[in-house]
Amino acid sequence: MNKQPSSPYPLGATPDEGGCNFSIYAPDIDNIELALFDCDDNFTTFPLPGRYADIRFTYLKGIKPGQKYGYIVVDGDGNETLLSDPYAKALDRPLHYIAPFSAEKSFSMAKCLVINDDFDWQDTTHPRIEREDMVLFETHVKGLTKLNDEVNVEQRGKYLGLVCDEMIRFYKEQNITSLQLLPIAACMHEPHLLDMDKVNYWGYNPYLFMAPDPRYATSDAVTELKTAIRELHKHGIEVILDVVYNHTAEGGESGPVFNLKALDNKTYLRHGDYFANFTGCGNTVDLSHQPALNLVMDTLRYWVTEFKVDGFRFDLAATLGRNGEHFSQEAAFFKAVAQDPTLKQTKLIAEPWDIGPNGYQVGNFPFGWNECNDRLRDITRSFWRGDHGYLKEFATRLMGSRDLYSAANWPYKLTVNYITYHDGFTMQDLVSYRHKHNEKNGENNRDGHGDNRSENYGVEGETDIPAILSIREKQKRNLMASLLFAFGIPHILTADVLSHTQKGNNNAYCQDNEISWLDWQPSEAKQDFKQWLAEMLKARATYMTPFIRAFSGDTRNNNRIFWSRVDGQLMEHDDWNSLSSVALHLGIGKEGDELLYLINQTKAPARFKLPNDRKQVWTTICDTATGLSQADHVEDELLQPPQSMAILYYKA
Repeated sequence: MNKQPSSPYPLGATPDEGGCNFSIYAPDIDNIELALFDCDDNFTTFPLPGRYADIRFTYLKGIKPGQKYGYIVVDGDGNETLLSDPYAKALDRPLHYIAPFSAEKSFSMAKCLVINDDFDWQDTTHPRIEREDMVLFETHVKGLTKLNDEVNVEQRGKYLGLVCDEMIRFYKEQNITSLQLLPIAACMHEPHLLDMDKVNYWGYNPYLFMAPDPRYATSDAVTELKTAIRELHKHGIEVILDVVYNHTAEGGESGPVFNLKALDNKTYLRHGDYFANFTGCGNTVDLSHQPALNLVMDTLRYWVTEFKVDGFRFDLAATLGRNGEHFSQEAAFFKAVAQDPTLKQTKLIAEPWDIGPNGYQVGNFPFGWNECNDRLRDITRSFWRGDHGYLKEFATRLMGSRDLYSAANWPYKLTVNYITYHDGFTMQDLVSYRHKHNEKNGENNRDGHGDNRSENYGVEGETDIPAILSIREKQKRNLMASLLFAFGIPHILTADVLSHTQKGNNNAYCQDNEISWLDWQPSEAKQDFKQWLAEMLKARATYMTPFIRAFSGDTRNNNRIFWSRVDGQLMEHDDWNSLSSVALHLGIGKEGDELLYLINQTKAPARFKLPNDRKQVWTTICDTATGLSQADHVEDELLQPPQSMAILYYKA
């Protein structure tokens, strides 16, 4: 008689035609049992007789996809606790409990689900957008559509809402080709948020790494997320997942016990009796510990193979590159990713810092990693606010931060440039508030970044004064044009497309409400900016991308770069410390197409003498003063209005 063998691999719950194999790595637990739950959450337990290298496993006949399960362990006092499976691929409902957490409350938590990975991808493939063509749009699954009246009510704030007809039209109209989704792995809310009846809206507190968060599903998170990614791919839109592997929702010493704390305490980097805290979240996952590294790598492969994800943005990624306390390009995680055949063409984007020792690692990630560049953010904000002394570094950031990322390694090391991110002011608030206003977060406005380099131009917050509204719109265009026409990969908040305001809240991580949900109600100013931005994205693809290609890799030194004064003369050393109106003249090769940036930081008009060595007749492709995307051809000279920038193009 044939007996179905159980197996230690793969870890997790793996169904087949006859039943399901259950396997869990549990080196710190001897007394552990599998629990299967019925529809009323009554459960039956089963032993795990299989043992292999600290893995416990069993095979049960007759188990089908949809079966709820977990693992029961008994502590030294005889208390039973229900643990989730770190390799679980789905949960039966959203996560919640009434703090404080306890062993008894563990049984009321969401249960893991056995699932079948089968899905009809309808012959869709990865769009494989080249890095120089990418513009990342950071998007929250719920916040994007929750208040959009054009979206079907049942799909608002859900995975399927991402791909309804109205949203596909929006992506097409705005020339959006890459969505970077805030974390969608199952998130458990921190105890202090539960006490305040709030949630971790952003999702940066992972409970399980492989399970899509049921908060954004109508019934089946796995199938609905796969459907959304499939439909986005059909329209040539990439999906980048924001992922968190630096800590888990189990927090520090006093945090709850959900799985890893009980199963494998070596998963967390420890300093004596305490957890290391390189992230500010209470614990630090140690990827020099092989089982922890395996979990992360298995998760990444799972998202790519089973969900067709196109790339990842790694939260506080310096933590992932630590050997113990020390960051290294030779860390085990980087080596594992680099050799993995499944991840060869997957985009890898690092937030290159954490709060641990020597945590600021901008420019230090291995080849093939693109890094978020906070220096462009800060310098561009300061420059257009009118702060003095930033011209030289603004020029460096505009040219792709080659002091940090050599053009020899472009496009594989192109900087990810941004002005705004989920953590911080939206662009509308950046030009409307001088100070953060986070009172509704419940921490007396102590939370959130203090150095925002923002300005309100006369009134804190909303106003109806035309002059203030006018300069705010112009400054938004200045910031966005600097981002789109800098060398690198632009990162844009989708909220900024709609000129969304968070009322000055620069840390809305716990605001699952109208503060964070995008406001789709139109106004003339919002519509004008939205249309202008769509045209600028098209202009970037048409005009800027060829320059990024030409200035990358082996051809990087075959091009022309000139920085000039308004009179057309090349800048000298002392000019960088005294001038605030300059021109950047770029040319492809010796005789190819040209771009001309006319940058006027001052509060007075600047008359620029235009290059005419080739009898150029220039076309204006961007003018932040007027908001026009195209203008009549110009030659000889151009009067650039105060605090504005124009970009001109010459077709050779």
